[in-house]
Amino acid sequence: MAPASASTAHERSFGTSGAVDGAAASREHVEPATTTAGLGTRSASLHYTPPVIAAIAGDIIGSVHERAHLKRMNFKLFQKNSRFTDDTVMTLAVADCLLHRRPYAATLRAYGRRYPDRGYGGMFRRWLASDDAGPYQSFGNGSAMRVSAVGYAYHRLGEVLDEARASAIVTHDHPEGIKGAQAIAAAVFLARKGSDKRAIKAYISDEFGYDLARHIKQIRRSYTFDVTCQGSVPEAIIAFLDSTDVESAIRLGISLGGDADTIGCMAGAVAQAYYTAVPQEMVDEVYARLTPDLTAVLDAFMERYKIRLDA
Repeated sequence: MAPASASTAHERSFGTSGAVDGAAASREHVEPATTTAGLGTRSASLHYTPPVIAAIAGDIIGSVHERAHLKRMNFKLFQKNSRFTDDTVMTLAVADCLLHRRPYAATLRAYGRRYPDRGYGGMFRRWLASDDAGPYQSFGNGSAMRVSAVGYAYHRLGEVLDEARASAIVTHDHPEGIKGAQAIAAAVFLARKGSDKRAIKAYISDEFGYDLARHIKQIRRSYTFDVTCQGSVPEAIIAFLDSTDVESAIRLGISLGGDADTIGCMAGAVAQAYYTAVPQEMVDEVYARLTPDLTAVLDAFMERYKIRLDA
């Protein structure tokens, strides 16, 4: 299926803007609204938590289960050797781009080189090592794992889809790589705008062609390690759809026994946008493991795009 764009249907429902060039175009940033007409609503609230922190938590929690083929949900969330991986580094690199209008390629390279041993794939490592390498037709889930901040930075769905594409194509210019990034960004956007699960499921299924009619319990039996967008993005979204809160979404995703940190990251991202509340223990554990420079980006992004919490 071809990657989505800001189509006429999106323009009618959500408004539109021109395509956003990740390297140079001006970006309009707005405080997130609490509802989107026609997509269902949930109550607004009063206090704040950092956007994307559950994505980072999912990465850290999943880091010790990578390739471990874990097929259960009753595991300790944070262990002594739990650490942030490439998912966190690239998520915050994208957040930095959105905050300061930085070019994607140069910023991703700068962050990747600053944190070189965080589990990058082979093709991405080669891209990092070159100053002028272009995209390499990847459909790996690296485009989707890093995109969640985009879902907070724009007021209209068409803008989110355009920016998700811009964040992906510097490396992942295969249609599936673009589609995976757009799907996660759109799910985050719709969730934080107040859409209910039925609406999110219907939009992602219809727009991107993902089979979301399954459940984690069914998928888990035969699921294997898969780092493609088409083999992990739908599963991460299903983990969110089957969940009851942020923690259960992350546990469900990791329990598939696949690309644990990345599926945990993607599932956590959508779940936080939907549920808003993140356990304080999870927040504390994330901050304890981040470096000061990454913490500064997370805090700056929170100041710009705050998630409201119930008092």
